[in-house]
Amino acid sequence: SHDSFSFYIDEASPVGPEQPETVQNFVSVFGTVAKKLMRKWLATQTMNFTSQLEAGIRFFDLRISTKPRDPDNELYFAHGLFSATVREGLEQISSFLSGHAKEVVFLDFNHFYGVQNLHHEKLVAMLKEVFGEKLCPVVFAQEVTLKYLWEKEYQVLVFYHHPMALEVPFLWPGQMMPAPWANTTDPEKLVQFLQASVTDRRFEERDILCFPGGSNAKGEYSDEGRGQRTEGDNNRKVHTPERPKK
Repeated sequence: SHDSFSFYIDEASPVGPEQPETVQNFVSVFGTVAKKLMRKWLATQTMNFTSQLEAGIRFFDLRISTKPRDPDNELYFAHGLFSATVREGLEQISSFLSGHAKEVVFLDFNHFYGVQNLHHEKLVAMLKEVFGEKLCPVVFAQEVTLKYLWEKEYQVLVFYHHPMALEVPFLWPGQMMPAPWANTTDPEKLVQFLQASVTDRRFEERDILCFPGGSNAKGEYSDEGRGQRTEGDNNRKVHTPERPKK
């Protein structure tokens, strides 16, 4: 899901450090009214992590931030405004996985705002503490089938878009989880962008492409883009769509 944590955008929180000066000034002038307006376009999800997992979501788009002048150096999910703490979200995911031994999730940490080395170290320690042996270490992508993960009892693949990924055995480099972004609300432009993205690059088995209709990394893509399990998936690597014919 996109901005997976945004079900809980806190209107009482300060504006995120990634927001441009125009937004910062807008909020400083109009205060709570401005934040209520912001929430309408910041909150892309209505369900918490547990509900999303129960609905079939297995890929989470995670953006991490610190709060200005926070003496506790707490880590939060953020998208314009701050959401729940990172620990709260990770513990929801871990609790679900503990009750569903054959389920696997992809955690994509792709944006960091106001995050210094000490914060990255704190996040890595938190991942170890919360998920423990569920974390899948980096191996050749071709080896990662559901059968492999089940045999090893791995349930969590963490993709980390920061050089820290080179130092920690269970952090998969961010470039292994590309996420094409069209930045448009025009359906025709979106389809053109997706077609060009598939045509211009060679998608490998490690890649996941998010379609407007949604998909589930565990199974095949249907015509509508929704994931469906099919026979033989247990030994099948993550599926990627075929390149379109010119």
